[in-house]
Amino acid sequence: MRKNFGAKTYVFPMPVFVVGTYNADGSANAMTAAWGGISGEREISVCVSGTHKTAENIIRCGAFTVSVADSDNVAEADYVGIVSANRDNDKMTKVGWKSIASEFVDAPLFDKLPFALECVVKSYDPETNKLIGEIVNISADESIIGADGTVDLDIFRPITYVSPHHTYRVMGEVVGKAYGEGNKLK
Repeated sequence: MRKNFGAKTYVFPMPVFVVGTYNADGSANAMTAAWGGISGEREISVCVSGTHKTAENIIRCGAFTVSVADSDNVAEADYVGIVSANRDNDKMTKVGWKSIASEFVDAPLFDKLPFALECVVKSYDPETNKLIGEIVNISADESIIGADGTVDLDIFRPITYVSPHHTYRVMGEVVGKAYGEGNKLK
């Protein structure tokens, strides 16, 4: 038997995205957005309400970064999601993230968030709050690169948001090999 929940914001895993932009004065801003995902080979979609300073910045600059929050930054990622830059101009100082200028887009990377997508705006719909960005680069700090030259999730430890419980969890163990496990059924 199955239990019906109706239409809710439940999907597992739900990435914890930290959207980075520049304010009009050139200072960095960050906002956590839980609703988003890859929507094309070089495209990401994120829900950003038009009431957020981040939406204003994105429209003005035409660019943004999306960092994936990790287990070392749970409190900080939560904080930039619950505190608005419209009300607290000092929120970035409080989290202690230093901004790093992207080489590819007019948006900041953050020193303590080791993985980020660097994007230009393809579209933003203020009616639906849907932001679509073209991914022009992905950057990762060398500290999370494994022996095979790619991101090692055992080192990186990205977090996910669990909507029904309002909690953050770390990604889990390897359970199989993509494009391989299904071959067992042939």
